Amino acid sequence: MTSLLVIIVLVLLAIALWQLTKIFDLSQVGEYRNNTQVADDKDNNTQGYLMFGFLAFIYIFTIYGLIVWGPLVLHTPASVHGPLIDDLMNVTWVLIFIVQAVTQVLLHYFAFKYRGKEGNKALYFADNNKLEVIWSVIPAIVLAGLILFGLYAWTNIMFIEDEEDTVTIELYAQQFNWTARYAGNDNVLGKANVRYIEGVNTLGVDVEDPYANDDVVSKELHIPKGKKIHFKMRSQDVLHSAYMPYFRAQMNCVPGMVTEFAFEPTYTTAEYRELPYMVAKVANINAIRTKKSAELVAKGETALDPYEFDFLLLCNKICGASHYNMQMKIVVDTPEDYAKWLKKQTTVTQEVKAEKLASQAPAEGAKTEAKAKDTAVITPAKEVKVVMK
Repeated sequence: MTSLLVIIVLVLLAIALWQLTKIFDLSQVGEYRNNTQVADDKDNNTQGYLMFGFLAFIYIFTIYGLIVWGPLVLHTPASVHGPLIDDLMNVTWVLIFIVQAVTQVLLHYFAFKYRGKEGNKALYFADNNKLEVIWSVIPAIVLAGLILFGLYAWTNIMFIEDEEDTVTIELYAQQFNWTARYAGNDNVLGKANVRYIEGVNTLGVDVEDPYANDDVVSKELHIPKGKKIHFKMRSQDVLHSAYMPYFRAQMNCVPGMVTEFAFEPTYTTAEYRELPYMVAKVANINAIRTKKSAELVAKGETALDPYEFDFLLLCNKICGASHYNMQMKIVVDTPEDYAKWLKKQTTVTQEVKAEKLASQAPAEGAKTEAKAKDTAVITPAKEVKVVMK
């Protein structure tokens, strides 16, 4: 009800201001008023100053945004190629800012300097070869440099040598969760197809393939620090995008094909939690959560749990209603801890065999019970003699 009253008041206020404007216009009877559609010197001067005002607004808002929202950008990268991606992004931003600053200043300055004045005539230049060379060659050189820098970064990230010592992991995307499959000791993933999806075999792994014997499936992504991770990605349903922001990595997961990329983690989860900026960030988040928890407890609700930083795998494509919740925890271990964790996991073939045995047990029990009934001893009926007199 309060919102409705506020809206009514605002509408009435707008009508009142409009009426006051009309009254002011009617009261100017007898004064000189220029009602023509052609701008005069006064109009041009006003527009010129407004252009400078808009220029000031652009730069004030830009500086304000850098100060207020600058700290929210991703901080220290957690992969070997991460600094290269950050350098490419920073160079791009600096070039954009320089070009924007120069062109916007010139645009607004010339709009004011060459504003219309009574008696002035505009000069027309058919062409100017020098200017055309300048504004064609310089952007071409700058763009060529950015493209070459980008290609250098791309080749460093995307191309994986066959002889490289990597850990092969498959990321399987489906609405709305992620599943990781590890290649095991042979570092070769077994074949997989959606036609094999049944029961616990949710990834459709071909358990008859020898390479699948040591494949491990997990709902939590563990990767070792200092080891290059070769990711292969599949999607079961729609287009997804595997996004790992702190590792500066993203790749689309396309139904019907396998996409891949690789990176090498440089921090374990425990080490990244101890970085000064992350300690401060977590402390700030927990201060907010503590304040919110006090409000919830006062209402008789459950308090919020303290926040602890974890690397996350996100979906960066809007893939459906629960897209926002499609997350997977990433744990970066030391190589020793990673080897211990992997050793504890059961393989896909072991899980499939265990499921078959569990399903066969009730069937065998039923057969035994039926056989017992069939072999039960039937007591013969007593013979009855009839005596004829």
